[in-house]
Amino acid sequence: MQGILYEEPTIWLFLLVTVVMGGWAAWMTGRAVAITWRPFLQLVLYTLVLGLVIRFIHFALFEATLLTLHYYLVDTLVLFAFGLAGWRYNRTRQMTTQYRWLYERTGPFTWKARESA
Repeated sequence: MQGILYEEPTIWLFLLVTVVMGGWAAWMTGRAVAITWRPFLQLVLYTLVLGLVIRFIHFALFEATLLTLHYYLVDTLVLFAFGLAGWRYNRTRQMTTQYRWLYERTGPFTWKARESA
C-alpha cells in the first residue's frame, strides 16, 4: 500500500496523522457545520483546507512531499469521509431531538418521518 495511500516509510505515520488526528479534526468540523445549520458545501470547503493542513503536518514532521496532488487527494478523501460522518451523525441528532414530533431516528446516520397518529 505504500506509494498508493501514503509515502511515509510506515503505515503507522499515515494512520496517526491522517486517520487519527485528521479524522478527529474532520469529525469536529462536520459537527460544527451541522450544529450551526450551515450548508453542506461549507463542509466540503473546510475539508479542502483541512487537507492542506494535514499535508503540511506530514511535510513538517515526517519530511513527506508538501505539494503533491495524489497524496493531497488521498488525505482529503479520508478527511471528507470522517467529516461527512460527523456532519450526518449530528444532523440526525438535531432533526430527531428538535423536531421529535416530525422525525424519528432509524440509525446513527438516518431518520424518517413519523407515522401520522
